[in-house]
Amino acid sequence: MRWTRAALLASTLSVLVTTACGAGPSNRPAVAVEQPHQAGAAATTAPADSTPPAPEVPKVDLTWRDCTVPTFNLLALGAPPQGLVLECAEYPAQKDVAGTVAGNFKNAAIRARYDRTPKDAAPLILTSGADRSSTATLAGLAAGNASALLATRPIIAVDRRGIGSSVPITCMTDPQRKALADQNQFTRGATDPVDAMSTTGRDAAVACLDFLSPEQGVWDAPHAADDIEQMRKQLQVDHIALLGTGTGANVALNYARKYGQHLGRLVLDSPQSVGTDANGRAEQRVKGQEAALTAFAQRCASLNCSLGADPRAAVIDLVNRAGAGQLADLSASALVTTLSGFLGDSRSLDNSQLTGFADALSALGKGDHGPITPYVLRAASTVATDGEFVNRCSDNHEPSTPDKAKSFETAWATQYPIFGKVAAIDLMLCSAWPAAAPMTLPDKLDLPVLVLGGSADPVVGQDGRPTVTGALGAAGARTATVVWQGWGHPTFAHSGCAQQSLADYLKDATLPADGTACPA
Repeated sequence: MRWTRAALLASTLSVLVTTACGAGPSNRPAVAVEQPHQAGAAATTAPADSTPPAPEVPKVDLTWRDCTVPTFNLLALGAPPQGLVLECAEYPAQKDVAGTVAGNFKNAAIRARYDRTPKDAAPLILTSGADRSSTATLAGLAAGNASALLATRPIIAVDRRGIGSSVPITCMTDPQRKALADQNQFTRGATDPVDAMSTTGRDAAVACLDFLSPEQGVWDAPHAADDIEQMRKQLQVDHIALLGTGTGANVALNYARKYGQHLGRLVLDSPQSVGTDANGRAEQRVKGQEAALTAFAQRCASLNCSLGADPRAAVIDLVNRAGAGQLADLSASALVTTLSGFLGDSRSLDNSQLTGFADALSALGKGDHGPITPYVLRAASTVATDGEFVNRCSDNHEPSTPDKAKSFETAWATQYPIFGKVAAIDLMLCSAWPAAAPMTLPDKLDLPVLVLGGSADPVVGQDGRPTVTGALGAAGARTATVVWQGWGHPTFAHSGCAQQSLADYLKDATLPADGTACPA
């Protein structure tokens, strides 16, 4: 299936969720075993008896409208759980609170709750950053076994500008979107793939920067933090509970830096590494993807899935065939995006879903593209939008160079045979976008912070947590890390144990033992 069709679906997704408006934890008991803290994390310094103010119930609520069924239908999540309510709303926000760009816009939000959720419970604000829409993350969570958490308090997801339920950006042509995918083919023609991606990224950047001018500088994580602050003001509360997943942790850290006095709770789930350049971030992500695929393959083999005795080898063969142009119009990039999208689904995946995906891959190997097509479209709709491109590039500090990307293309192809080569070429996606300034971290934060993560995270990897806890400790925050020994993203959406730690922390700011491990 071609990129242009996937991009059309993605644009439709953004528009429909705006107008109409993966994730439940496992059923394992919430058993946690204390383990030593992950190496590299700095000691925290805030006094253990400091108690932050509790998040508050909104004094003025948004104008919510029910969008449960349309959202579930749009995201192909099946029937909503009994009693679940998804509600959509908009609220006004400034394009730039500093005043360099004038004007306001309507930002979008979606709220999940159960019909039995107490009306006097303070909400948890969720941002998924630029990895995926916060709307999709929350809907996936709600589709799973999340009733225990959502029954205690509502969760409000706020999307980045131009992503998910926010007003979509359309700044590229269909051929440019198609080229962003198809240039990731492994075959070498007249142009090296890295050079081809550089050219494609440049063309896309020029088109989007021209389209956005003079507003091209308001799509980064600090402005996303401002949008959350605008929601706080709209709700007329002094303190909020904020959860950032993946690159959404960067948004949350920017909020802590700019508006830390309004934080009652701060949770960072699978945070991206801070103080790391684009090459390092990409390799961490690839390591997490490879680890997640290995875990998938092991589970697949234990279920006697259709990929055979060595599912990992079967997937490597498919990626190589796609790179050689042997899978018709399905590029290696599209296949890798599909793999990472499935592995990073915010829903809990049961055995039938896992074997169903294996069956689709097996059919693809036999020349039947029909079963894999829905997975391809769904994965592309998560990351193939113009808004995702703009947001991702706006946060791309310390970018790579063509020479570095070419060296990684060779090395990672061997070291990370499924995801490495595509990731190396993809380093050039934002090469022509003005490089973002290094992220400014909070310099003072007297707050206990809960940090969650998994042992095989396919969205950001798992190596970034020590850099985040170290930065928080340097700012004076107390931190506790909970690590789920499973694969998927985000952690709280998959682990009942991690979700229990989250619920306890939201209730009274109690942190679990630092280094707690949750079984897969």
